[in-house]
Amino acid sequence: MRLFASAGYDGTTMRAIAEEAGVSVGNAYYYFSGKEQLIQAYYDQIQAVHAVAAEVPLAGQADFTERLRGVLLAWIDVAEPYHGFAGSFFKNAAEPSSPLSPFSDDSTAAREAAIELHRRVLDGSDLKLAKTLRADLPELLWLLQMGIVLFWVHDTSTGQQRTRDLVEHCVPIIDRMLRLTRVPGVRGVVDDVVGLIAMIRP
Repeated sequence: MRLFASAGYDGTTMRAIAEEAGVSVGNAYYYFSGKEQLIQAYYDQIQAVHAVAAEVPLAGQADFTERLRGVLLAWIDVAEPYHGFAGSFFKNAAEPSSPLSPFSDDSTAAREAAIELHRRVLDGSDLKLAKTLRADLPELLWLLQMGIVLFWVHDTSTGQQRTRDLVEHCVPIIDRMLRLTRVPGVRGVVDDVVGLIAMIRP
């Protein structure tokens, strides 16, 4: 990670990674087929650390707002040491064909783990939803997290405080919007949203 921080993603080669690790280039390729796979391992690691950190806000807490807020803030805490070079990753991850894209097949494990964490946020909460929306909400919450990550990448405030403020302000709004979906007359709109999700999903 130090190499990526100093040279950027494009400027870091497998030869440099091998030299940093004190192994031959052949040995480096034995463990990782390329630097893309190394970053995938980083994705998996940060997701695993995030899942552990999320246990604290989820434990003994049923309020949906508090659970979602806690999990999103936990991600910011876990990712903070890597903020300095997140932009170089994002430049490549934003390319639709890149294996570094969070929507790519290569990112399936990390993506599904993140969605599962949001499923835990929902399942242990006091939030009541229509079954159709409940099934898709964990994925929608993950997409929300991706939007927050994008904001975080560009956040130059100390400790990414603006991103933390964004979480603090947007989560209660999301909670209120979701609770409104049980109101008669709104359910039809929910069905439309669920249908739209099904249409755009790969």
